Amino acid sequence: MPLPAPPTLLLPSERAVVLLSCVLSALGSGLLVVTHALWPELRSRARRLLLFLSLADLLSAASYFYGVLQDFADTSWDCVLQGALSTFANTSSFFWTVAIALYLYLSIVRAARGPGTDLLLWAFHVVSWGVPLTITVTAVALKKIGYDASDVSVGWCWIDLEAKDRVLWMLLTGKLWEMLAYVLLPLLYLLVRKHINRAHEALSEYRPICESQHRQYRAVAASSIADKKLVLIPLIFICLRVWSTVRFVLTLCGSPAVQTPVLVVLHGIGNTFQGGANCIMFVLCTRAVRTRLISLCHCCCCPQPSDQSQASPPRAPAPHKTGESQEPRQTLQEHPST
Repeated sequence: MPLPAPPTLLLPSERAVVLLSCVLSALGSGLLVVTHALWPELRSRARRLLLFLSLADLLSAASYFYGVLQDFADTSWDCVLQGALSTFANTSSFFWTVAIALYLYLSIVRAARGPGTDLLLWAFHVVSWGVPLTITVTAVALKKIGYDASDVSVGWCWIDLEAKDRVLWMLLTGKLWEMLAYVLLPLLYLLVRKHINRAHEALSEYRPICESQHRQYRAVAASSIADKKLVLIPLIFICLRVWSTVRFVLTLCGSPAVQTPVLVVLHGIGNTFQGGANCIMFVLCTRAVRTRLISLCHCCCCPQPSDQSQASPPRAPAPHKTGESQEPRQTLQEHPST
């Protein structure tokens, strides 16, 4: 293997951008955890998996933040600790991301139900936490984690570039799982999307002719939103992570292009902003969660009505004429549930 390129020096502006990305990712992951805790009715199995992904992304953002802030110059105890935490969290994030896609495929396409689903969730825990933990502990015990001259990172510590088998450990501690996710995520979400579109077309053939246009419009809109998400989830993951893979390949080739400032910044944002991207997709772009957040903010910001206005007796409703339509009142009563 050729000798690595000289150490990549981080500019203050580059460090500031990556630190900001870490903060936004941590806030996004924290918001996902908060929404899961506040509203039990949203705790589906899929969102429970998303909770564990958010915890991994939160730990990843925190460890990357410390690494970029310190900008290590050699292998020290905190360099090894930060490298171990980020390796574990980052690898676990890959596993949980694929686990969510696999769960959606099995529950939607294969119609997996019953006790087998609970066993599947336990298997996800064993694999998504156990495999990264085993790899990380082994790497630390063999002293493979250390200073990497920022050639395959953006200031944080990862695999020591002086290790003879560094390529093997780079693959085991992240790159192998990252490349597998590039293949598995688009494949699984494509199969889910095809199944949903096929089921939607089959359902539309048996839909009653007299069905209201409003209901048809809502069904088409919901299907369109789900269809877009199934496309965007793997696309966003690849767009964020591909820059890390590019710099990894350039480092293996000994190319000085690994120090290109644009690549360095994109690598830093891509590795640290996964929690923020998940928050945008599954909180801000999910209507059920977004409406609850807006209502919560409205209740916190707007003052409560005074006791005097609450104590005033309600006015008696105006008498209705015989045969008068009750449709407006029914519409007002049904609106909140809608």
